[in-house]
Amino acid sequence: MRNVFLFGAGLAWLLAAPLLAQSENPNPPATVTAGRDGFSIRSADNAFQLRLRGYVQLDGRFYQDDVAKKGTDTFIIRRARPILEGTIFKIFDFRIMPDFGAGTTVLQDAYVNARFAPGFQVRAGKFKPPVGLERLQSATDLLFVERALPTNLVPNRDLGVQLQGGFGGGGGDRLSYALGVFNGVVDAGNGDLDTNNGKDTAGRIVFTPFGGTAGKGLGVGLAASTGNQNGTTASTGLPSYKTGGQLTFFSYRSDGTAVGTTLADGRRERLSPQLYWYGGPFGLLAEYVRSSQEVRRGVTSAKLENDAWQVAGSFVLFGGEPSYRGVDPKNPFDSAQHHWGALELAARYNRLEVDDKAFPLFANPASAASRASAWAVGLNWYLTKGVRFMLDYEQTRFQGGAPTGDRPDEKVILDRIQVSF
Repeated sequence: MRNVFLFGAGLAWLLAAPLLAQSENPNPPATVTAGRDGFSIRSADNAFQLRLRGYVQLDGRFYQDDVAKKGTDTFIIRRARPILEGTIFKIFDFRIMPDFGAGTTVLQDAYVNARFAPGFQVRAGKFKPPVGLERLQSATDLLFVERALPTNLVPNRDLGVQLQGGFGGGGGDRLSYALGVFNGVVDAGNGDLDTNNGKDTAGRIVFTPFGGTAGKGLGVGLAASTGNQNGTTASTGLPSYKTGGQLTFFSYRSDGTAVGTTLADGRRERLSPQLYWYGGPFGLLAEYVRSSQEVRRGVTSAKLENDAWQVAGSFVLFGGEPSYRGVDPKNPFDSAQHHWGALELAARYNRLEVDDKAFPLFANPASAASRASAWAVGLNWYLTKGVRFMLDYEQTRFQGGAPTGDRPDEKVILDRIQVSF
């Protein structure tokens, strides 16, 4: 009897062993990787992924001939952004990106994107509305340390739901679109909740006739937004505008009283034709933005239309080619191998004009300039895709904005050390 029991137990073990082994390890092991694109954990079928990325930008701002002491020479952590991204069940992507730069904490991105098909995706949460060309560029890919004046007239980030997709294939979508409904933020605004019942609709369509990949080739686009926004003395619903040196040069009247404060009072519309072209060592980015807003101060109302545009060009001296997504050096910096990364020259001209009807009732001409025109030159050294040194000089000329005559020119040197992964 004892031998029969032992034989039966042994036979049961032989039969169960493969099943036990399978239950202990039902799926192939996950893959853990680390590289210039960050750290990731992926399931064997790539249906589930978790990625850790991020970047830090250390800037310097040094104002020249600043007799009026409008700017303070300073070093600043411009951006410090850890990024958590992932995919679940193959088609649902998510992204969470806080920012700890400039001594504040802001949630920049927090959204889910469902990729049902290349031409039909749904994004929901907080992200960049599809309006400004340079605004939609990642901060790690900018040609200059600071974005140009037209970015003052487009939304930064907002909460909403967006349909998007691309068609054409062939290594790059020849036609892409985005259309969404958002809470609605002021020009250059970054909002986490709505302050009124009005909502904005925003959309963008981009045509790349030659099927450019990785942000290269020719791209022509048109973006727009519209919505009703109404402000209060506590939250006016109106923006202020900044220079490349990040100094405010225009703001509406606001003294906290009903008769002394300009408020958003109805329809706000934006329109932005845009273009980029990247071929060989040359790059070009151009955009125009018109932002109109119905406003009111006391019993007087008006529709104000503010305009801005920019043209920016680049030339890579050696080591790579420019694109809308920056420069990826062909040979990362390695002095032992005599590899020096990539070096890029940049130049741009940009302008922002405030509607003449804003003065003097809705804005004070003694402190708010009606026009800012700026030119800038820059030098970018890409040691690797993730390590970059930038040096810019920008000079801005104003119309108005002083008790008598024009606000003095702003002359600023901007530099940046950027590390991203």
